[in-house]
Amino acid sequence: MSSAETTSTYYGNPRREMQAFVPVSARRILDIGCGAGVFGGLLKEARGPENTPEIWGVEMDPRAAALAESRLDQVLCGDVFTVLSQLEGQRFDAVVMNDVLEHLADPQELLRALPALLSEGGCLVASIPNVRYFFNVMDLAWHGRWEYTDEGILDRTHLRFFTRSSICLLLEECGFRVETLRGINPTGSLKFKLSNAATLGRFSDMRYLQFALVARPSDGK
Repeated sequence: MSSAETTSTYYGNPRREMQAFVPVSARRILDIGCGAGVFGGLLKEARGPENTPEIWGVEMDPRAAALAESRLDQVLCGDVFTVLSQLEGQRFDAVVMNDVLEHLADPQELLRALPALLSEGGCLVASIPNVRYFFNVMDLAWHGRWEYTDEGILDRTHLRFFTRSSICLLLEECGFRVETLRGINPTGSLKFKLSNAATLGRFSDMRYLQFALVARPSDGK
């Protein structure tokens, strides 16, 4: 993979829609799966010089991690479970995971490790692909297709799939309480609008490609 490919949308997506979910009060932020550091770099710019947070990144791809080093304060390259030992003693006001949990064979293990990284009042900010997305369901129900792709909900590297209710259940089981859960990146499809209207809004969650959430340890840490 060339450097140009490394900075493709897969590693260089700015995820501007997620900036608002990161508390303004967060002064130290850990971005797990930071890619090329574009999200963190833009977040620093958006907060301005007087409120610029310190942002650390964790990235498994060495080429993306090298690019992130120019945008973030510190970048740790490696598998997140290996890197956790290097973070012992560190505390962050927010841990960000944009489309990360679905890539893990055991997302529970990571979630249960996060409270030890959070400062008092700290939070988890995450985005999760919605497997119940309208076009994904249509492909399966009407066309019998479940075809993996290079990016998107059926990214071939995804090991887990979530709906709105299942991501809430996962977090609760791992000791978090969800404070905010909101659909992001909605489809503007007329087909969806007609289908949703015909069912009196029963499938409104299928409008969203992803969900954004903010959660805190349920023990009140």
